[in-house]
Order: sequence, then structure tokens, then C-alpha cells
Amino acid sequence: MLTGQYAHNLDTKGRVNFPARLREELGERFVITRGLDNCLFVYSMEEWAFLAAKLHELPISKSAPLNRFFFAGAAEVEPDKQGRVLIPAHLRTYAGLDRDVVIAGVSNRAEIWDSARWEANNALLTSEAIANAMDELGF
Repeated sequence: MLTGQYAHNLDTKGRVNFPARLREELGERFVITRGLDNCLFVYSMEEWAFLAAKLHELPISKSAPLNRFFFAGAAEVEPDKQGRVLIPAHLRTYAGLDRDVVIAGVSNRAEIWDSARWEANNALLTSEAIANAMDELGF
């Protein structure tokens, strides 16, 4: 399970030092793609295959937009010896990544956020909103 929140900086080449704890869970190679709320989703190869299989089960009328969103811009990456991962320019643009980023483990995937966007998004998570969501899920 991917957990934790890590603050990092992109270098001038668009690389980020990916947290060792998350790299251990994700494996030697993993996939970075567009995510919701203009962040990036990061999947292990196993989770990526699971997502692909789930989308493959859907009728094309339902899966086509999702396939385009997740797969068209996806990048398979491998950390270098220093643990850095190059985030392709089109994904940095999508997520508004410039320098300061947050990498968060969120269960079966990690997410990469622009730090300011991460803070703004989390500011919307009030105790009341969390309590309501938990009630809906039966917690």
C-alpha cells in the first residue's frame, strides 16, 4: 500500500527524486499518467495492467474517453541510480508542475501534485466533508 506525503523539487530537466519508500512499492518500472484534479497518477506495472483490464471489460462507448485520457499520454518510467524520474513535458504541463511538487501515496497509486495546487485542494477537505463521505461509505 502506498502511503505518505513527500515534498520535492523538479530540476531544470524535469526530473524529480522519487521517494525511496514509494519506489520500493511501485517496483523498478512504473507508469505516470494524467490524473484527476490536474495531478498525475503513478501506477505500478501490476496496477496499470489491472486498470487496463478493467477498462477493456467496458463497452467501447464507455471506455474510449477513459482510454484516451489515461493511456494516450502515459509514460513508462524507470528511476535512475539517484532515484530520479523524468516527468515528460506534456505531463508536467498538464499538472502545472514547475518546481515545488508533492508526491503522495494514496493506496493503490501515488499522485504527483504542484505544491500550491496540493495545498489548495486539501484546504477544501473539511472535517464535515470527510465525515459525510465516511457516512456514505458506512464507516
